[in-house]
Amino acid sequence: MNSTGYESNPILDKLPKHLRQYIKPQNYEDYTPIDQAVWRYVMRKNVAYLSRVAHKSYTEGLKKTGISIDNIPNMYGMNRILKDLGWAAVAVDGFIPPAAFMEFQAYNVLVIASDIRQLGNIAYTPAPDIIHEGAGHAPIIGNPEYAAYLRRFGEIGCKAISSTKDFELYEAVRHLSIIKEAKGTNQQDIDTSEKHIEYLQENMGVPSEMALIRNLHWWTVEYGLIGTIEKPKIYGAGLLSSIGESQGCMTDKVKKLPYSLEAAKISFDITKPQPQLFVTPDFAFLSQVLEDFANTMALRTGGLSGLQKLINSNELGTIELSTGLQVSGNFESLISHEGKPIYFQTKGKSALAYREQELVGQDINRHETGFGSPIGRLKGINLPIEEMSPRDLKAYKIYEGEIVSLDFTGGINVTGKIITGTRNLQGRIILITFENCKVTYQNNVLFESNQDPYNMAIGEEIVSAYHGPADLKSFDLIDHTLSSGFESKDNDDLNELEAYYKLIRDFREGKNTIISRTKVFQEIREKHSTDWLLPIEIYELALKSKDENLAKSIEHHLVTIKLDQPNLGQLIDDGIELAVNGTGVKDL
Repeated sequence: MNSTGYESNPILDKLPKHLRQYIKPQNYEDYTPIDQAVWRYVMRKNVAYLSRVAHKSYTEGLKKTGISIDNIPNMYGMNRILKDLGWAAVAVDGFIPPAAFMEFQAYNVLVIASDIRQLGNIAYTPAPDIIHEGAGHAPIIGNPEYAAYLRRFGEIGCKAISSTKDFELYEAVRHLSIIKEAKGTNQQDIDTSEKHIEYLQENMGVPSEMALIRNLHWWTVEYGLIGTIEKPKIYGAGLLSSIGESQGCMTDKVKKLPYSLEAAKISFDITKPQPQLFVTPDFAFLSQVLEDFANTMALRTGGLSGLQKLINSNELGTIELSTGLQVSGNFESLISHEGKPIYFQTKGKSALAYREQELVGQDINRHETGFGSPIGRLKGINLPIEEMSPRDLKAYKIYEGEIVSLDFTGGINVTGKIITGTRNLQGRIILITFENCKVTYQNNVLFESNQDPYNMAIGEEIVSAYHGPADLKSFDLIDHTLSSGFESKDNDDLNELEAYYKLIRDFREGKNTIISRTKVFQEIREKHSTDWLLPIEIYELALKSKDENLAKSIEHHLVTIKLDQPNLGQLIDDGIELAVNGTGVKDL
């Protein structure tokens, strides 16, 4: 157990600090008997149904990952088993930023929201919870091809560039998930939040890279089908953890489409059932589409559009020049010429790196107010600076102690006295340091310094642009405060109901077999007449002990609840079927 309150292992030890800030202790003892009953109902229902319609990796994965039907999984136990698969799991603070979520995957770590949905949202909740992530995501990683896809998706996805609208939508969805699971939330507040999300989704403008890759994530990792269009199987965690959608998605009401890169263009609504789903022929094909998408990202295309995406994102990002020099910061502006960037400028703390390692003396303290530099070729010279040998540099007077005036193609001019140069491992020059330097463009001064040295980046072009810093150690990325965790349940009525759930749970587990199930049911019927799940658990015990009178009394009571609350009809009918037939899956 480390200082943050969670049990670590060799995989988790490799996580950078900025990801560890989202981890919180699971606090297993905070799960109530009702929470355990919700888990058991959903898992029994899911396994009974999914054993027939899910990809075989699901039931195999439940065994491999040690996930129990009867008990909410303990993260410590899961980690001991996941370690053999090369993975780990951590409890996190509900919704976390998409880039962070994907970066966890890149480190082979599953993030699991440790809270569990309320009984009132048992069929589906937009909030991440342990049912969705523990019972949905974890089992499938037992398949090596899918696990490789998930990790690779994380590597690429965390580099996707967002927009300011993405962040606004993320905050809105996070807010909805919190209020929907909070006890006593006004329905009007939920409706208002859902309408706000709907408005944002309809006014996102041109989708960012993060929006597009989140679409791919949604239609595969969350809501993916595999096999043929005619006979698909379920593998997406959102379907595996939703007792409503896992059934609905297999009907003709939900359109099935062959999975392709086009799925990136299809947005989704987290508050509604999906009108269409995509079917991949196998897990290997997912990786093929992912690489095709990555080829469209600024991560691989760079250039003017990549730099512009970083400016529009308003977030910390990195450009890599053709020399391998990496500049990280909040990109503020650019100057272009004939479709190519010829100057870029960051604002605030910035840092320079090479091969993801910060260059000595080029940290955020050196570049506290930003970093700007021309890029491209010198006017009238066909050989780019980075390709010049020491002899070439001397011939063009780009040499220590020389006072130069460098005219770049496009109109940028740099004048000053050269102090020194910095080279990469291949001997190509990547930085030139000046004193008494002035940088101008069309008579406008972009930079001027008489005493502080000026570092000019060397690179003919931008070959890559992506979200986040080149060297994670260059910036302080700690900005998340953990929430207080489980909401305290101090309602007397609820505490009494919890006590009844515990009595029945203890009876089923053989811890207290002297209680009268009939008496417990009578008290539930009188004091908690709207509760349906505990009567079903008692009904299951009545059938096992062949107590026909108790079973018939419960059946009659459940019919009354269905008449009063028709929306519970399917849940109650499914519960009765489970009690009669069981899950249908042995030795799980």
